Amino acid sequence: MTPKFYLFSFGAGLLVGVVYSLLQVRSPAPPVIALVGLLGILLGEQAVPLIKRVMQREAITLGWVRQQCGEHVLGELPKASATTDGTQRATRT
Repeated sequence: MTPKFYLFSFGAGLLVGVVYSLLQVRSPAPPVIALVGLLGILLGEQAVPLIKRVMQREAITLGWVRQQCGEHVLGELPKASATTDGTQRATRT
């Protein structure tokens, strides 16, 4: 996904929040404690492969963590590529 999609998503959420405020309706969004719990679930799912790797005495490298855990926890992140003027821009691979 390009950063543009994140901005559209944020903008849509902001607009809905304004409408809810004008209508004096409470947001159905989960409280922060639920989101923290969801983060715990995502990280906990990654603990089993990590513990297995430690018990098998295999190396835990940054590359392995990125490959095994990164996309599941963070989703597919945009990658930077050089443009013709030498600057970086985000692209989807």
